[in-house]
Amino acid sequence: MEFRQLRSFVEVVRQGSFTQAAVHLHASQSAISKQVAQLEQRLHVQLLDRSGPRLQLTAAGEVVLRRAEDMLRLQRELHTELDDLSQMNRGELRLGLPLLGADALFAGRFAEYRRRYPNIEVHLVEGGTKTMEELVRAGELELGGGLTPGDADFDWQPFCNEPLDALLPASHPLANRSSLSLVELADTPFLLYQQSFTLNDRLLRACREAGFEPREGGRSGQADFLGALVAAGQGVVLLPRVVARDLERPGVARVELREPDLRWDICFIWRRGAYLSRAAQAWLELMKEYPLDEEP
Repeated sequence: MEFRQLRSFVEVVRQGSFTQAAVHLHASQSAISKQVAQLEQRLHVQLLDRSGPRLQLTAAGEVVLRRAEDMLRLQRELHTELDDLSQMNRGELRLGLPLLGADALFAGRFAEYRRRYPNIEVHLVEGGTKTMEELVRAGELELGGGLTPGDADFDWQPFCNEPLDALLPASHPLANRSSLSLVELADTPFLLYQQSFTLNDRLLRACREAGFEPREGGRSGQADFLGALVAAGQGVVLLPRVVARDLERPGVARVELREPDLRWDICFIWRRGAYLSRAAQAWLELMKEYPLDEEP
């Protein structure tokens, strides 16, 4: 049994076809089919049911998939540890950043990291907290940026703890206030986030605890687009202060949220007990060196 056979099998399952797996692995379809067939012959079991319109895992395939993913993850970690012996002369960092506010928070810090460690290949993914947790848990990412987890699967290092402000259309009756409470917005449509954003769950829970169900005016993970919707009079959005400040413009008013004290507590997570590469440790040290109120 070879790692390339396992990798081909896992990718076929992920992509749902031999054709797409071949594209992703930059190989021919016949080579991928051959490697999966060789794996089945080596294990003396059928892993995939090819009789229907879609590939289906057999019971044996489900077992092998789970073990194959573990073995491939361990292989990646082995190479990561060996790369560390080269004193950062080569290596990689699989890093996830929050989609919301990434430009405001991490553009300068990312550039500084690349300046210091030009030989580290950075694989960057953006997404909501739930996406970051799934990818870190699966070993696809070494570090992921998101809201502080309540899950024992992760260790983490805090980065920032920003209050949320409300962005309102300038024509809104509360736009001239210096602060407001969440319940005062009960009659205003809310612009919400994508389902992968844990912040969305926190906002909905806070509204319900305040005694109302928010009317949805739209959803997005892009702060600029949410700000544009506010300017167009489509509703109110609650954003981290560091993000909301950059979106103030004619037609948009920023008002501090007085009650409840909702927070955007961004940290970097990794699998509990996992080995952290020197590349990952260097990123975490850079985050300590340049906290939110300082720029590289």
